[in-house]
Amino acid sequence: MITTATTMRAVTTHRFGLDSLTEETVDIPTLGPEQVLVRVGATSVNPVDYHMLTGTPWFARIQFGLRRPKQAVLGVDLAGTVEAVGDAVTKWRPGDQVMGSAPGTLAEYAVTKETSLVARPDNVTVEQAGAVGVAALTALQALRDKAHVAAGTRVLINGAAGGVGTFAVQIAKALGAHVTGVCSTRNVELVRSLGADVVVDYTSDDVVARGERYDAMIDNVGNRSLSDCRRLLEPTGTYVAVSGPKKNRLLGPIPRMVGGGIRFKFGSQKFAGILTKMTPEDLAAITAMCASGTVTPVVDRTFALADVRDAFELLGTGHARAKLVIVP
Repeated sequence: MITTATTMRAVTTHRFGLDSLTEETVDIPTLGPEQVLVRVGATSVNPVDYHMLTGTPWFARIQFGLRRPKQAVLGVDLAGTVEAVGDAVTKWRPGDQVMGSAPGTLAEYAVTKETSLVARPDNVTVEQAGAVGVAALTALQALRDKAHVAAGTRVLINGAAGGVGTFAVQIAKALGAHVTGVCSTRNVELVRSLGADVVVDYTSDDVVARGERYDAMIDNVGNRSLSDCRRLLEPTGTYVAVSGPKKNRLLGPIPRMVGGGIRFKFGSQKFAGILTKMTPEDLAAITAMCASGTVTPVVDRTFALADVRDAFELLGTGHARAKLVIVP
């Protein structure tokens, strides 16, 4: 039973577009018997939030809502303090410091399942914990489940300085891979500091022209042709498309996914798309990496809840570095 508050501040959107973002006072979500109420300490913005906000690509409106967003309060990543628990919850109690995921985290409170949370390690700050969520799990599942990265694997990470990229560099190294990261000039030292063995500055060096081949390519940008991507791979290499080209506002990554499936169908090279799954096991796995210091979430900038539009505008440029964290 909630006795501390009945309303909360939340960033809401009632139609598609950045101009639709408003900060409102809304009711705290109803707490079910198997749910946990968390006072949000930090969250972050992800491309999926941007797509839900802007309704782009248009094809995504089938999932997010045809005329307006189905989910008025955006946000998925979560770090904070347990405020209250449902009658059937046994794992958590008020006061616990947790991290994980929930719908509608761009707010002061969020409600989620008890299995969607793990304890926040003492050496991980609230802001760092709020940056984990979608980006870290995407990187983990792309490397481990799609590319089957292991000790000795040669991995190319295109977009190594972004949200997924900064996690991917560290996780790939933790798996024993030799990592080459592609980024812009201003991010070369960041990517190198994360453990990349080789860093390619795309503004002055063409990674394809270098003639190197890789066992796996994790593509967080989608700015190279599929022909280029195939030339970057060993004959049995795997290309994992985390993101597609940004220019297609109608279909988004669909043409790349379909084209990749066709182009890679014949031959020994493999193509894989990824749909991130928020599983308790993988959340626990990435949290353990953070606790051990193997992975350190990189927070580039922190925004107040009232300034979340600025965060989305920066995210929308496609040049945001690491994670943009929101603190209510």
